[in-house]
Amino acid sequence: MAISRRVFGLSLAATGLTACAGGGRSTQSSEPASSGLPPDLRPTPNAQYDAWVVAFRPRARAAGISEATLTAAFKGTGYLPGVVTRDRNQTEFKRSLEDYLAIAASEERVQKGRAALARHRSVLTAIQGRYEVDENVVTAIWGLESFYGERRGNVPVISATSTLAFDGRRGAFFEKQLIAALKVLQNGDVSPDRMTGSWAGAMGHTQFIPTSYETFAVDFTGDGRRDIWSEDPSDALASAAAYLQRSGWVPGQRWGGLTGSRGAGSRVIQPQPGGPRFGVTRNFAVIKRYNNSDAYAIGVGHLADRIGGAGPLNARFPADEFGMTKDDRIALQRQLTAKGFDTEGADGVIGSKTRGAIEAYQRANGLAATGDPSRDLLQRLSG
Repeated sequence: MAISRRVFGLSLAATGLTACAGGGRSTQSSEPASSGLPPDLRPTPNAQYDAWVVAFRPRARAAGISEATLTAAFKGTGYLPGVVTRDRNQTEFKRSLEDYLAIAASEERVQKGRAALARHRSVLTAIQGRYEVDENVVTAIWGLESFYGERRGNVPVISATSTLAFDGRRGAFFEKQLIAALKVLQNGDVSPDRMTGSWAGAMGHTQFIPTSYETFAVDFTGDGRRDIWSEDPSDALASAAAYLQRSGWVPGQRWGGLTGSRGAGSRVIQPQPGGPRFGVTRNFAVIKRYNNSDAYAIGVGHLADRIGGAGPLNARFPADEFGMTKDDRIALQRQLTAKGFDTEGADGVIGSKTRGAIEAYQRANGLAATGDPSRDLLQRLSG
C-alpha cells in the first residue's frame, strides 16, 4: 500500500513525522514566526498577491470581519513562495504501512508519549472524564500531530492561507480557511503574531485547520480563550477529544487491532497487500474523521496501545520492492553506519539519509551510485 499525504499533510508534512534514517528530526518549534523560517517561507514581494488581498478585503468584511481585524491580521504578512511549492509537491511522498508504523510508533515516540501522559495525567484524566474519549488516544493524536507539542509549526497562518487562496489551485477552500482564521483573531483567542502553524495553516498542538478550530475548539482552562498554541496543551488536547466525541466516539470501545485479537463484530481491513489484517471498530472510523487515512488511524490506535503499555506490533509484513525485510533494512543501516556512512539511525525505513549513505558507499567502492538498497549490498557490507 502506498500512503499519500493529504491536503494538510497531517502527521507527515506538518509535524515532522519522518524516519530518523529518512530525513532527520524536525527542527520546527514554537518560536516566533520571524525565527527559523527558510527564505522561501518568508514574505516575498508579489504585486499580484497584493492586488488579490485588496480584492479579498471586501469579501472578508461581508463575512463579518472588521476593518480593524483585517489591518492587524495582514500587518507584516505576505506571499510565501515555499507554501505553493510544498502544496504542489506534497502528493509525491509515499510510504508503506510498515514504514509509517515504524515512524508513528517508534520507541522514541512511545517513550515520549508515556512521559507526556504522566506529566499531564490530571488534565488528560479530566478531559477523558468530560468527553469520554480514551486519554491514550488523545495523547497519541498529540504525538502524531506535533510530537507532543515540540513541532507545532512557526509559519504565520494568515500568510500561508492567503498565499494558497491567491494561488488558486484550491482557492475557494483556502479562502474559507483564511476567513475562519480571521474570525479566530477577531474573537480574541490568539494574537496575529502567535497564530502560527504548518505551511498549510494547520495550527497548534493538535494541528487544527481554521474551520475545524471554529467548529471543535474548546476553552478547557476557562480563561475565555481557546488557546491551542499555548505552552499549556490543555485547550488543544480537550479540543481533540471534543472533535472525536462530536464525530461519534463510542465510550469504552477500542479502535481495533490485529485480526482475532479484539473479538468478533469488527470490520476487517488489510491496508498493505501481503501485510497484516486488522479488525476495526466504529472508533477507527471516528479517528479517520480527524485524518481520512487508514494508516493514520492505525498509527493513532497502535501508538495509543503502546502508550498504554502494550508491546510492539506482532505482525509480519512482506519484503519491500528490493526484496528486503525490515530486519534486512535495519542490518543494512547498521553496517553502513559502522563503516563510516552514517544513516542517522537504524529504524528499517529507507529514507533520504539512508539513500545518501548507500550512494556514498557505492561511490567510495567503485559501484554504480544508485542509492538503492539490496540484499547483495547487505551481503557485501556483512562480508
